[in-house]
Amino acid sequence: MKSRSVNIAEEGGLAAALRRFPTRSLLIQKLMAVDESFRGMCDDLAAAEHALVTVDQLPAHIRNERREEFAGLAESLALEIETALSQSENLH
Repeated sequence: MKSRSVNIAEEGGLAAALRRFPTRSLLIQKLMAVDESFRGMCDDLAAAEHALVTVDQLPAHIRNERREEFAGLAESLALEIETALSQSENLH
């Protein structure tokens, strides 16, 4: 059962990275396979995007603050992923 939840998380991270950087799909797939840190960033991006999509389910008095928080987190993670992709491209 635990391996199933890990697979779902990995698929979510991969999908999130591919949505943000579709032209770098081959490099993303390669890094997902070999770089645990990169996988973690992508999984965190997927989690932040999921939180952003579901923010309207939160109590009204905290929605806007959380929406800004989740959006900022997603953007920050996307920048980190972009940096990792660029660094990997420069190594080859």
